[in-house]
Formats: sequence, C-alpha cells, structure tokens
Amino acid sequence: MLPFFDQKEIPLLRILTDRGTEFNGRPENHEYELYLQIEDIDHSKTKVRHPQSNGICERLHRTMQDEFYAITFRKKLYHDLEALQADLDQWLNYYNNDRPHSGRYCFGKTPMQTFDESITLAKQKLLNQVSPAA
Repeated sequence: MLPFFDQKEIPLLRILTDRGTEFNGRPENHEYELYLQIEDIDHSKTKVRHPQSNGICERLHRTMQDEFYAITFRKKLYHDLEALQADLDQWLNYYNNDRPHSGRYCFGKTPMQTFDESITLAKQKLLNQVSPAA
C-alpha cells in the first residue's frame, strides 16, 4: 500500500485491521506493529466479534468469493499458488479499474475513479491540519 500512496503523494496515516495475531502484538516482538510504529502509521482495530466495523473489507471478501473464486475454481484446475495469484491479481485490477460499483461513495464509478476524485480533498484536508509556524 505504501508505494501506491507515495505515488499519489498521500501519506498513509492510519490503517484498520481485525484483531488477528498477524496484525497485533507488542512492537518489540511483532514485525507488523514495529513497522507501523517506525512509519508513524496509527493502527486502529475492529471491535471483537463485530465484522460490521470493517464492512467494506467484509463486502470485498464476499464479492471475491462470489465473482472470482466460485467461478474460477469451476473453470480451472490450479497446480501452483503463483498461477492462482496471477489470476486473482488480474481480477483485482478489473475490480478496481473497470467494474462499476454501487457502494456508498462510488455511485456507479470504479473504486479508482472514486479515489482519484478524492485526492484533491485529501490533500486539502492535510494542509488544513498543518498548523502555521509561530
């Protein structure tokens, strides 16, 4: 994610994850937490047993299941993980750049169109948060 945000000249300030052990631990013993601390990225966590607090991600998982995995595994037999990953990457590119969405903020646009349209607003918000030097 960081290279993507760097390319768009938007700093990644906060990340939301569930409370899985792959995301949580003490920074001195956990590489992910240490990385976030070094990069000065705030780590927010969802409520326990409350998937609604990460609804957008949960919806993506359902869409991936319905539109990619359920169809792909009926059409093709994979012999290695790399081939599956290549097909998933291709589908994710379609999902983000070509597939119109009817979600809360997209209104029939693709996620990348929605994101690109919000960059100016995000940069303005960052400028407003910087206090002038006294």
